[in-house]
Amino acid sequence: MQLTASLVLYNNAPSLFEKAIGSFLAGHSDGVLHVVDNSPQPLKSDWFRHERVRYHHVGRNLGFGAGHNLAIRQLSGDGAHLLLNPDIEFDPCVLPVLLKALAASPQVSALMPRVLYPDGTPQHLCKLLPTPADLFARRFLPSQTWRERLNRGYELRDLPLDRPSNVPSLSGCMLLIRSRDLIAINGFDERYFMYMEDVDLVRRLGDRGETRFEPEVHVTHAYAKGSYRNSRLLKYHVVSAIKYFNKWGWLIDPTRRQRNRAVRCQLPA
Repeated sequence: MQLTASLVLYNNAPSLFEKAIGSFLAGHSDGVLHVVDNSPQPLKSDWFRHERVRYHHVGRNLGFGAGHNLAIRQLSGDGAHLLLNPDIEFDPCVLPVLLKALAASPQVSALMPRVLYPDGTPQHLCKLLPTPADLFARRFLPSQTWRERLNRGYELRDLPLDRPSNVPSLSGCMLLIRSRDLIAINGFDERYFMYMEDVDLVRRLGDRGETRFEPEVHVTHAYAKGSYRNSRLLKYHVVSAIKYFNKWGWLIDPTRRQRNRAVRCQLPA
């Protein structure tokens, strides 16, 4: 299966993003990676001169989704496209497994592998489509017990790891997408500067096919969770959440209700 990928940078350290580039190139023999550099000054790396890397310096911060869209607009309808974060690293076996799973399942639009922290503990990036309570209450509730209870359900922590599951919200940190579906939905909604853009994207991909968690393989993700420590990033997160609920519905959202009910039925009793 033909493969392309995109990686968006903004003042990232080469020691971080070079691992992501190396992982991609080692995982596929002829895949092409588009590196979109939103940094004010061009970043430097020998990888940018690789024959299968296309480096694009934008010179201003377009945001995560708009940066990926520069690459997505160059896609043909064949094959698959990989969204890749700068802080991702994985073994060469990962992409072949995901590509084989996508090729074997024409009803699937997107696949996400298991994602781990560098110390090997799991990141809970398979989620329900969010309600306002999921995003706001679990962040700001004073009770740790109640926050943990909300998180456990919202983050689908009881999903089985011995088989794939259809999940309504997957992370864009490492997401393999059927190219024709990505083209059909016109990529990311650029109204989100950062945060919630992948929730919105995967939701729209779910209108075209299954969005699947594939636990057979895993990747490592540094995952800074910047909005938990930085007030400016928290503001971006809140603004994007408001845009999301204005678009899809705050209280009344039949699609959210249907898809969340479907994934809950996959959980062990």
